[in-house]
Amino acid sequence: MPIHDWTRVDAGLFHHFHQQWATYVCNALNSGKLPPDYFALVEQNIRGPIPAYLRKASSVTVRHRHGDVVAVLEIISPGNKASRAEFQALVQKSATLLRQGVHLLVIDLFPPGKRDPQGIHKAIWDEFEEQELELPADKPLTLAAYDAGPECVAYVEFVGVGDSLPEMPLFLRPEFYVPTPLEDTYQTAWAMFPATLQGLLTAS
Repeated sequence: MPIHDWTRVDAGLFHHFHQQWATYVCNALNSGKLPPDYFALVEQNIRGPIPAYLRKASSVTVRHRHGDVVAVLEIISPGNKASRAEFQALVQKSATLLRQGVHLLVIDLFPPGKRDPQGIHKAIWDEFEEQELELPADKPLTLAAYDAGPECVAYVEFVGVGDSLPEMPLFLRPEFYVPTPLEDTYQTAWAMFPATLQGLLTAS
Protein backbone atom coordinates (compact mmCIF):
# COMPACT_ATOMS: atom_id res chain seq x y z
CA MET A 1 0.00 0.00 0.00
CA PRO A 2 1.59 3.28 -1.05
CA ILE A 3 2.05 6.11 1.44
CA HIS A 4 -0.80 8.58 1.05
CA ASP A 5 -0.55 12.35 0.82
CA TRP A 6 -1.80 13.26 4.28
CA THR A 7 -1.49 16.98 3.55
CA ARG A 8 -4.74 16.61 1.59
CA VAL A 9 -6.85 16.18 4.73
CA ASP A 10 -7.11 18.06 7.99
CA ALA A 11 -5.01 17.19 11.00
CA GLY A 12 -7.89 15.55 12.84
CA LEU A 13 -8.25 12.80 10.24
CA PHE A 14 -4.57 11.96 10.37
CA HIS A 15 -4.76 11.99 14.17
CA HIS A 16 -7.48 9.31 14.00
CA PHE A 17 -5.45 7.23 11.54
CA HIS A 18 -2.28 7.75 13.56
CA GLN A 19 -3.88 6.41 16.73
CA GLN A 20 -5.11 3.31 14.91
CA TRP A 21 -1.71 2.78 13.30
CA ALA A 22 0.09 3.11 16.62
CA THR A 23 -2.19 0.45 18.10
CA TYR A 24 -1.47 -1.99 15.28
CA VAL A 25 2.28 -1.38 15.56
CA CYS A 26 2.01 -2.07 19.28
CA ASN A 27 0.05 -5.28 18.66
CA ALA A 28 2.57 -6.47 16.06
CA LEU A 29 5.47 -5.90 18.42
CA ASN A 30 3.70 -7.83 21.17
CA SER A 31 2.87 -10.71 18.82
CA GLY A 32 6.35 -12.13 18.54
CA LYS A 33 8.51 -9.28 17.30
CA LEU A 34 9.79 -8.39 20.77
CA PRO A 35 11.92 -10.69 22.93
CA PRO A 36 10.05 -12.29 25.86
CA ASP A 37 11.35 -9.78 28.42
CA TYR A 38 9.88 -6.77 26.59
CA PHE A 39 6.40 -5.44 25.90
CA ALA A 40 4.94 -2.50 23.97
CA LEU A 41 2.23 -0.06 25.10
CA VAL A 42 0.43 2.82 23.47
CA GLU A 43 0.95 5.67 25.91
CA GLN A 44 0.56 9.41 26.20
CA ASN A 45 2.21 9.85 29.55
CA ILE A 46 5.62 8.34 30.28
CA ARG A 47 6.65 8.17 33.92
CA GLY A 48 9.82 7.02 35.55
CA PRO A 49 13.31 8.24 34.68
CA ILE A 50 11.94 10.32 31.80
CA PRO A 51 10.28 13.66 32.63
CA ALA A 52 6.53 13.21 32.17
CA TYR A 53 5.00 14.67 29.06
CA LEU A 54 1.56 14.71 27.52
CA ARG A 55 1.14 14.98 23.77
CA LYS A 56 -1.94 15.26 21.62
CA ALA A 57 -0.89 12.11 19.80
CA SER A 58 0.04 8.78 21.35
CA SER A 59 3.45 7.17 21.23
CA VAL A 60 4.37 3.51 21.33
CA THR A 61 6.73 2.73 24.18
CA VAL A 62 8.67 -0.47 24.67
CA ARG A 63 9.39 -1.44 28.24
CA HIS A 64 11.51 -4.09 29.85
CA ARG A 65 9.65 -6.47 32.14
CA HIS A 66 10.90 -4.43 35.10
CA GLY A 67 8.91 -1.48 33.73
CA ASP A 68 11.74 0.70 32.45
CA VAL A 69 11.14 2.42 29.11
CA VAL A 70 13.83 1.31 26.66
CA ALA A 71 12.45 2.63 23.36
CA VAL A 72 9.85 5.05 22.02
CA LEU A 73 8.23 5.07 18.58
CA GLU A 74 6.87 8.50 17.65
CA ILE A 75 4.57 9.04 14.66
CA ILE A 76 4.73 12.75 13.92
CA SER A 77 1.41 14.55 13.63
CA PRO A 78 0.64 18.02 12.28
CA GLY A 79 0.14 19.16 15.87
CA ASN A 80 3.82 18.53 16.54
CA LYS A 81 4.65 21.22 13.97
CA ALA A 82 1.71 23.55 14.58
CA SER A 83 3.73 26.13 16.49
CA ARG A 84 7.34 26.86 17.32
CA ALA A 85 6.71 25.85 20.93
CA GLU A 86 5.14 22.51 19.94
CA PHE A 87 7.96 21.74 17.55
CA GLN A 88 10.69 22.65 20.00
CA ALA A 89 8.99 20.51 22.63
CA LEU A 90 9.10 17.55 20.24
CA VAL A 91 12.75 18.08 19.35
CA GLN A 92 13.84 18.59 22.95
CA LYS A 93 11.82 15.60 24.13
CA SER A 94 13.49 13.43 21.47
CA ALA A 95 16.96 14.63 22.45
CA THR A 96 16.20 14.09 26.14
CA LEU A 97 15.09 10.52 25.52
CA LEU A 98 18.29 9.75 23.64
CA ARG A 99 20.50 11.37 26.27
CA GLN A 100 18.81 9.24 28.89
CA GLY A 101 19.61 6.10 26.92
CA VAL A 102 16.12 5.55 25.52
CA HIS A 103 16.18 4.46 21.88
CA LEU A 104 13.90 6.23 19.41
CA LEU A 105 12.13 5.60 16.12
CA VAL A 106 10.56 8.65 14.44
CA ILE A 107 8.09 8.36 11.57
CA ASP A 108 7.27 11.60 9.75
CA LEU A 109 4.86 11.27 6.81
CA PHE A 110 4.63 15.05 6.34
CA PRO A 111 6.98 17.04 4.11
CA PRO A 112 9.35 19.60 5.61
CA GLY A 113 7.90 22.96 6.54
CA LYS A 114 9.14 26.26 7.90
CA ARG A 115 10.03 24.69 11.27
CA ASP A 116 11.94 21.75 9.77
CA PRO A 117 13.08 22.83 6.28
CA GLN A 118 15.46 19.86 6.06
CA GLY A 119 13.18 17.40 7.80
CA ILE A 120 12.66 16.18 11.32
CA HIS A 121 15.89 14.17 11.50
CA LYS A 122 18.13 17.21 11.01
CA ALA A 123 16.18 19.12 13.65
CA ILE A 124 16.74 16.31 16.16
CA TRP A 125 20.34 15.62 15.14
CA ASP A 126 21.28 19.29 15.40
CA GLU A 127 20.76 18.89 19.15
CA PHE A 128 23.85 16.66 19.09
CA GLU A 129 25.88 17.73 16.05
CA GLU A 130 25.05 20.10 13.22
CA GLN A 131 25.58 18.52 9.82
CA GLU A 132 24.59 19.46 6.30
CA LEU A 133 21.65 17.47 4.98
CA GLU A 134 19.86 17.72 1.66
CA LEU A 135 16.61 15.82 1.31
CA PRO A 136 15.93 14.01 -1.98
CA ALA A 137 13.44 16.14 -3.89
CA ASP A 138 11.18 13.17 -4.63
CA LYS A 139 11.45 11.62 -1.15
CA PRO A 140 10.79 14.35 1.42
CA LEU A 141 9.33 12.13 4.16
CA THR A 142 11.59 10.87 6.94
CA LEU A 143 11.97 7.64 8.89
CA ALA A 144 14.74 7.83 11.48
CA ALA A 145 15.88 5.16 13.94
CA TYR A 146 18.24 6.12 16.75
CA ASP A 147 20.48 3.83 18.75
CA ALA A 148 20.92 5.85 21.94
CA GLY A 149 24.35 4.75 22.67
CA PRO A 150 26.60 5.01 24.58
CA GLU A 151 27.29 6.98 21.38
CA CYS A 152 24.10 7.96 19.58
CA VAL A 153 23.84 6.62 16.01
CA ALA A 154 21.10 7.44 13.48
CA TYR A 155 19.77 5.28 10.66
CA VAL A 156 17.67 7.34 8.26
CA GLU A 157 15.46 6.41 5.31
CA PHE A 158 13.76 8.93 3.03
CA VAL A 159 10.49 8.02 1.32
CA GLY A 160 7.85 9.75 -0.74
CA VAL A 161 4.12 9.66 -1.36
CA GLY A 162 3.39 6.49 -3.31
CA ASP A 163 6.25 4.50 -1.78
CA SER A 164 5.89 1.45 0.43
CA LEU A 165 7.18 1.77 3.97
CA PRO A 166 10.38 -0.14 4.73
CA GLU A 167 10.88 -2.03 7.96
CA MET A 168 12.81 0.15 10.36
CA PRO A 169 15.00 -0.91 13.28
CA LEU A 170 13.65 -0.31 16.75
CA PHE A 171 16.61 -0.51 19.11
CA LEU A 172 16.13 -2.14 22.49
CA ARG A 173 19.78 -2.17 23.51
CA PRO A 174 22.89 -0.66 21.94
CA GLU A 175 23.46 -2.41 18.59
CA PHE A 176 20.44 -4.68 19.12
CA TYR A 177 17.11 -4.03 17.43
CA VAL A 178 13.90 -5.62 16.20
CA PRO A 179 12.43 -4.80 12.78
CA THR A 180 9.27 -2.71 12.98
CA PRO A 181 6.61 -3.79 10.42
CA LEU A 182 5.54 -0.32 9.32
CA GLU A 183 4.06 -1.34 5.96
CA ASP A 184 1.89 -4.20 7.23
CA THR A 185 0.56 -2.17 10.14
CA TYR A 186 -0.07 0.86 7.92
CA GLN A 187 -2.10 -1.36 5.58
CA THR A 188 -4.10 -2.74 8.49
CA ALA A 189 -4.87 0.73 9.83
CA TRP A 190 -5.79 1.92 6.33
CA ALA A 191 -8.20 -0.99 5.85
CA MET A 192 -10.04 0.15 8.99
CA PHE A 193 -10.13 3.80 7.88
CA PRO A 194 -13.67 4.82 6.80
CA ALA A 195 -14.17 4.39 3.06
CA THR A 196 -15.53 7.92 2.71
CA LEU A 197 -12.32 9.30 4.18
CA GLN A 198 -10.18 6.98 2.10
CA GLY A 199 -11.73 8.61 -0.92
CA LEU A 200 -10.36 12.00 0.11
CA LEU A 201 -6.85 10.60 -0.14
CA THR A 202 -7.21 8.45 -3.24
CA ALA A 203 -9.29 10.72 -5.49
CA SER A 204 -7.30 12.03 -8.44
